[in-house]
Amino acid sequence: MISLRLANDRLVVRQMHELKKQIPLLYALLCVNAFALTSTHYAVAPAWMTVGVLLVLAAVCTVRSIWWLRCDIEAMTPAEIRRLLARTNALTAVITLGFIGWAMRLGFYGGAEQQAHVASFVAITVIGCIFCLMHLPTAALLVSAIVGVPFVLYYIPSGNAVLIAIALNTLFVILVLVRVVLNNFKTFVELIDSRATLAAKQDETQRLMEENVRLAHTDSLTLLPNRRHFFQRLDEAIAVFDMQGAAFALAIFDLDRFKAINDTYGHVAGDRVLAETGRRLTAFAGECVVVARLGGDEFGVILLQTHETREAVEATCHRICEALRQPIDVGETVVSAGCSSGVAVFPEAGRTAAGLFDRADYALYHAKEKARGGVTLFSPDHEDAIRSERAVETALQISDLEAEMEVHFQPILDLSTDRIVMVEALARWTNPLLGRVPPDRFIAAAERCGLIHKLTLLLLRKALHDLKRLPDEIGLSFNLSSHDLTSPETVVSIMAAVRRSEIPPTRITLELTETALLRDFDLAQRSIQALRALGMQIALDDFGTGYSSLGYVHRLSLDKIKIDRSFMADIADTSGRSIVATVLDLSQNLSLDCIAEGVETPEQLAALRRLGCRFVQGYLIGAPVPVDRLERLWQTDAPTAALA
Repeated sequence: MISLRLANDRLVVRQMHELKKQIPLLYALLCVNAFALTSTHYAVAPAWMTVGVLLVLAAVCTVRSIWWLRCDIEAMTPAEIRRLLARTNALTAVITLGFIGWAMRLGFYGGAEQQAHVASFVAITVIGCIFCLMHLPTAALLVSAIVGVPFVLYYIPSGNAVLIAIALNTLFVILVLVRVVLNNFKTFVELIDSRATLAAKQDETQRLMEENVRLAHTDSLTLLPNRRHFFQRLDEAIAVFDMQGAAFALAIFDLDRFKAINDTYGHVAGDRVLAETGRRLTAFAGECVVVARLGGDEFGVILLQTHETREAVEATCHRICEALRQPIDVGETVVSAGCSSGVAVFPEAGRTAAGLFDRADYALYHAKEKARGGVTLFSPDHEDAIRSERAVETALQISDLEAEMEVHFQPILDLSTDRIVMVEALARWTNPLLGRVPPDRFIAAAERCGLIHKLTLLLLRKALHDLKRLPDEIGLSFNLSSHDLTSPETVVSIMAAVRRSEIPPTRITLELTETALLRDFDLAQRSIQALRALGMQIALDDFGTGYSSLGYVHRLSLDKIKIDRSFMADIADTSGRSIVATVLDLSQNLSLDCIAEGVETPEQLAALRRLGCRFVQGYLIGAPVPVDRLERLWQTDAPTAALA
């Protein structure tokens, strides 16, 4: 390994660094020793040989020392260093020959003391040179060979026993030092290699750590940054923009029909949709745009363009929505998942990551409910709505719901007999502080704060209790929340409540919405089977408004479907009548009862009679009322046909 051609790049660079520290000392040693030798021979040898040669040798040493001190090793390539070290070997030979030749020539002058000084000069100088050149063993060996052999051959013929002893002793020391230098250089090489190995392991460890960090912050399916990375960047953005007093936007994007696609075409198709969504979002990512998958079919985007207005932010989000709603090839078919977005702007919508995200999430919820497929920016109106919703949630948690909740009943008319055959139970809540709270508000609040199961069972017990006051032929229709159907504990509690009421389960119809089925179709299907096994009937509410209600009618064991009230507004038009007629034909072909909701005018009722609709419900038939008012209706034996 002492050959420069065999040495690796790391070794030659390290050799150069070590030599830079030692060679200037070597030249200083040569100059000091040469000055001492000149001083003892100045009086006995010619001036040109003492002072003249000393000045030449000292000049060479000085120039070389300055070069070594000023050389920039970091700017050199390994190939350049190899050439410099090879040149150092050559200069070592030349300078060594110069000094040894000069010293031995001075040995011809003076007496025994001057000759002894020459011998000691050679011995001391060669030992110093070998030590200083130990990191360049080729140069050390050259010095040893150039000095050792001529030194012995020079003094043996002299016949002077002292000088011969010095020469032989110096030769022995040189040989020992050569061995020491070689052993030391071997250790030096091993140290460099071990450091290189350790550095390589450290680099590998660092690489693995960085890779682990990257994987920990990357979603494996879409290859987008994940939720953890997103909130880390969000915290960083808040810190920077808060200090600058600037604004940025947080947007959440949710695929509108992903669950339906996943259920209809399978998880492989769903994964393809998510992967393609991630690819399309990546096209928007950049220095000022952070994209991430937050979980499921929800994606987050941080827009860091401080110069953009709210209109520009909204326009960017519309472009992203447009890109995400483009058709996606999932193999067997092409689907369009659609996309809605909620946006919150820092700092007006919040100054913390949690607050900002919650408001963007609320804006997304508003977009899904009111402007599906669009973009909604969080506004002060939304802030007022959040405060109102939180007040409702708080009231739900601290109120005596048993006393404050009541059930009203809306009649359902059988047009074939013009008699009421069923009533739908509708929850009503009057709170001492909030007053009358609309059902859509407190039901949604109960779902958010985890009270929906308690509320459902409370209302069901009240409805069953009130049903006993009505004639036995009157059925009860009761709405279940999407959270109820996917909770096995709640389903078991519903069945237990029906058994305890001693009301025949066949009198009870449970109404489900498509949202309930979307949460977990398989679990919802098992729950439906258990409820029907007890004897209860199942109705699909709001039929025609969902993405795949027709698919649910086909796959589930349903007894009834309810035409959504939105279709009643257009029943006077040809297209509106055609839709209702189609649903009525479908229900007849599938042997399902069909109930038309939202009947509010005599004209709507007449149109439904002409189309052959049997069951109707709405304010024209009767508004939701407490059970005692319905009870009085039967007690007075009032003709139910008058309700129509």
